Amino acid sequence: MTSVLYDAPGPKAKRRNVLFSVLFFVLLALLLWWIWQTLDDKGQLEWALWKPFTTSEAWTTYLLPGLADTLKAAALSMVIALPLGAVLGIARMSDHRWVRIPAGAVVEFFRAIPVLLLMLFANEFYVRSTGIPSDERPLYAVVTGLVLYNASVLAEIVRAGILSLPKGQSEAAMAIGLRKSQTMSSILLPQAVTAMLPAIVSQLVVIVKDTALGGVMLGFTELLNTRSTLAANYANVVPSFIVVAVIFIVLNFILTSFASWLERRLRRSKRSTGAVLGADKVDDVNAAEVGGSYGTGAGGSI
Repeated sequence: MTSVLYDAPGPKAKRRNVLFSVLFFVLLALLLWWIWQTLDDKGQLEWALWKPFTTSEAWTTYLLPGLADTLKAAALSMVIALPLGAVLGIARMSDHRWVRIPAGAVVEFFRAIPVLLLMLFANEFYVRSTGIPSDERPLYAVVTGLVLYNASVLAEIVRAGILSLPKGQSEAAMAIGLRKSQTMSSILLPQAVTAMLPAIVSQLVVIVKDTALGGVMLGFTELLNTRSTLAANYANVVPSFIVVAVIFIVLNFILTSFASWLERRLRRSKRSTGAVLGADKVDDVNAAEVGGSYGTGAGGSI
């Protein structure tokens, strides 16, 4: 039995894979044990350092407000970057040069600049050119930087997803007289969504994590920034890092799990024809087919 990418492993390969797997898990267990022993020797596993996380004060005062700001910035960035990226990606495929060239320049320009620099430039722009209050300015700067960078990346994802479809889809739409805008909105985009979904979700995970850049450089009160305040008050730097890391892991796992469920649902809906025939309808169809074949075979068309 073979696969598209490789031959199925034989008995020797299976034994070798089992051996490598066992060796990997042994080394992983040793690494985890070494980390545990190191933390224990440094006194980082003492209950006094972890006890603040069992009280409501650490969560309601520090972690939950920081998590709320993280989700707020990420949600705003997603809501703005997704449609903007779709528009830019479609514009890069336009037949009109006056649309295609500016869209390509915007995408390549903002995709080449680190997102942290975009946040810093946006913050300086808001300081010098707008009247946004100082306590709201970091949120605006973080969202602006995330939108500009991730919209350009999402534009390439959208363009690649549409170009991955068979050319016969577009040719069939042209054959029945659909305009290019109708072809894009009714035929290509709905089919490309399923193919693009894993890449889009991975980019959304990047957006959630990149909100931490605003906390480091702009003083944005996101989860990692509030962690530093919590660690300064309770003197538990390492445990606070571990707790925040677990929160990010759980948050991104929920996001990817939802995306996987949505992708499976979309694939199942596309496999279904949506037409359900009862037993009486099936008999009528079969009778019509038999009658038609008999009539044409006996003496020509009816």
